[in-house]
Amino acid sequence: MAAVAACGLGACNTSGPVLTTGSIPGHATPIAVSDAERDCLGRAMYFESNRSDEGGLIAVGTVVMNRLENAIFPGGICAVVGQPGQFAPGVLTKPMQDKDLQKVADAADAVLAGERHPQVGKAMYFHTAGRHYPYTNMHYVAVAGGNAFYEKRDARAAKSGTTSEPAVPTSIPTFAAAPMAIKP
Repeated sequence: MAAVAACGLGACNTSGPVLTTGSIPGHATPIAVSDAERDCLGRAMYFESNRSDEGGLIAVGTVVMNRLENAIFPGGICAVVGQPGQFAPGVLTKPMQDKDLQKVADAADAVLAGERHPQVGKAMYFHTAGRHYPYTNMHYVAVAGGNAFYEKRDARAAKSGTTSEPAVPTSIPTFAAAPMAIKP
């Protein structure tokens, strides 16, 4: 079994330089979290990816982990997911369908084991694919799970043309009690 580094609430936040897409490999350092943190991650992945395929789930999970590693977001997965106005209302409390629990558990475990969506990179934001906004600081990097993922760039640089043009692109069941998938 691979060794994992424990990451306490807030211990994963760093104030290092902002990295952009492509600046991280397809895998990050694995972390160990509580069942509650694992559940918060899975719920965000499930509800925000429109209950999609593994790629959509991993893409949302990548954003959650990117936020966890950035000092501008609160510490801990549940704090990141529960931050007002950032994820869909009720993401931490709505019931999940029993048939999807194992798929979500496997995807959450993969993200916690260090798997990241290759196109999402270090992006920390997304919105429903197909929607368009007039902001010039949104650099789109991926579309997955019904979402368009983007990095925020300096709007002045975007206006001056120094960045590339974005390509528009009752009892609540939980999976936390499901056994963690062990991948060779």
